[in-house]
Amino acid sequence: MRALRYDGQNVLLDTEAPEPSPAPGEALIRPLRVGLTSPDLAAAQGRIGFVGTLGHEFVGEVQAVWNADAEAMEHELVGRRVVGSPRVVCRVCHLCRAGLSSHCQSRQVLGLHGRNGALADLFTLPTANLCIVPDEVDDESASFASSVAAAFHVAQMLHVEGKPYITILGDGAMGLLTAQVMARLNASVRVLGRHPEKFCLAEKWGVKHRHVDDVGLRKDQDIVVDCTGEPGGLMQAMAMARPRGTIVLKTTISPSPGARCPVQVDLTPLVNEEITLIGSRCGNVLDGLGAIQRGEVEVPALVTGRMSLDRGVEALAAAREPGQIRILIEA
Repeated sequence: MRALRYDGQNVLLDTEAPEPSPAPGEALIRPLRVGLTSPDLAAAQGRIGFVGTLGHEFVGEVQAVWNADAEAMEHELVGRRVVGSPRVVCRVCHLCRAGLSSHCQSRQVLGLHGRNGALADLFTLPTANLCIVPDEVDDESASFASSVAAAFHVAQMLHVEGKPYITILGDGAMGLLTAQVMARLNASVRVLGRHPEKFCLAEKWGVKHRHVDDVGLRKDQDIVVDCTGEPGGLMQAMAMARPRGTIVLKTTISPSPGARCPVQVDLTPLVNEEITLIGSRCGNVLDGLGAIQRGEVEVPALVTGRMSLDRGVEALAAAREPGQIRILIEA
């Protein structure tokens, strides 16, 4: 079968990859749409240490489900469209038992850590990770379920009172989704980015927008959500947050390709201004899917390209271009 893989040095389309062998309790899935996200691009550049098949945000169709004896079985998921959590957890460690399974110490992450991803003709995930997609949600919209869940997770981690001033740093998919979610909190929300062609989306949603270089650093924002994935983003957030304000670090900061030393950021402003720094990662995929179904966020407008798996290497290169928001790989 075909699989888009990072081999430790380069990304290549392997046309002779072996078909996956599902373990007991796992489903064999044929991807329908797979979104190329910032973590995927980092993995494809060797920035997170992953080697294997890429891709972790998907909508797919279940082909078969394996029982405890590792044999195919009849199951309600077979033939259904699904999305799923990319995190595969042990369910027995103390963190899993305490309800913190997303922080399982032995977790694997689809296409990012220890487990081949969805950019292939077939891939596997435990059935416990999967959610059935309602008929009224199309494939393209469903493929955003994980990203939407992550955006809602920001709001779930904050205690918002009154009408706070909230700045979203970054105009990529995560920044634009987070802006939509935060604007629902009776807040004054603005998006700061570097690509004016994306600002029309914020305007459509009633969200203020400015070029990041046109905004002063006045330390007057109650909440700053950094969706840039760059060291400069956190530094800028610290310069914007008011004393005892809050910064949410939404995207990880990974070294640039070829960098020989860890990323270094001066955190002195956190101490001097008594700023709260919150890390926010993934959310509940079912929550994201429900928000899409209810129309609480708009996602089709974020699709800026569609390519086939055969053009996967080209798609990864295109996804790094400044004007792109989300490229989808179609089966």
